[in-house]
Amino acid sequence: MDLDVLNMFVIAGGTLAIPILAFVASFLLWPSALIRIYYWYWRRALGMQVRYANYDDYQFCYSYRGRPGYRPSILMLHGFSAHKDMWLSIVKFLPKNLHLVCVDMPGHEGTTRSDLDDYSISGQAKRIHQFVECIRLNRRPFHLVGTSMGGNVAGVYAAQYPEDICSLTLICPAGLPSTTDSKFIKQLRELQESKRIDRIPLIPSTPEEMADMLKLCSYVRFKVPQQILQGLVDVRIPHNEFYRKLFLEIADEKSRHSLHENMSKIKAPTQVIWGKQDQVLDVSGASVLANAIPDCHVYILENCGHSVVVERPRKTANLILEFLALLHSIDNNKKQA
Repeated sequence: MDLDVLNMFVIAGGTLAIPILAFVASFLLWPSALIRIYYWYWRRALGMQVRYANYDDYQFCYSYRGRPGYRPSILMLHGFSAHKDMWLSIVKFLPKNLHLVCVDMPGHEGTTRSDLDDYSISGQAKRIHQFVECIRLNRRPFHLVGTSMGGNVAGVYAAQYPEDICSLTLICPAGLPSTTDSKFIKQLRELQESKRIDRIPLIPSTPEEMADMLKLCSYVRFKVPQQILQGLVDVRIPHNEFYRKLFLEIADEKSRHSLHENMSKIKAPTQVIWGKQDQVLDVSGASVLANAIPDCHVYILENCGHSVVVERPRKTANLILEFLALLHSIDNNKKQA
């Protein structure tokens, strides 16, 4: 082999080895950094741009794609201890010309965290209304989507600010009484009885606890490498004190059944999506909403747990699009009548 060609392969091999070694080192030594890079890359690939909005001295962080058009904009509210990027799995299956907004909930990720803030469900709904006004999202009624804690907030928002929204999607929302205790509720009761309430199953501090939380939240069993579990824990640990405070706030009497207390005030067309095997919030909550909200559209997903957005992203995206198309068709028929 020609010496120059051999040197070229050696140089090329060395050049390729650098990023490969960097990737391996990141995976082994700094898995949390790799997770952040992963979300950054995914946002970029899907065309989601990160922006900030300020209401007085309060800062909201959000990502968006598209511009307001003839179809309603969609605002998405994530669940407890999550962040705006949890919606990326669904964004992947939504049209690129649809205006999407995913906001970090109060105290989460890039949105302001303050010890003086009101983190009750009604307090969070007020903050989200401030955000909506900041970016002028309510110039036209928009479609509101919320999951888990975010579903609780979304339902209260729909009841408190009915003029802002045209329709609502609640994905396994919190804030409802249940006739059947879920596995999570049973675990909480056991912890209360043993006076170990600081060991909340949704606030892991070790890779083992993270694996247990994933099993609790998901019916689908994802095979997650130990290093990724460690990375997920490393990302969360600096925020665990806040998560404990937040959890106690939303589990308090003031917020525990906020959605139930407000659901009779919801007038917007409503869609409910729930995983049949949800171990965090029992699926019986779907019937509670169906009985209280007129013309409520309920979809129960088989072989799916609490993490509907992660387990069934394509199905969830399609259900939302079909619901919006149905409402658009009904609206057109009314105009033609």
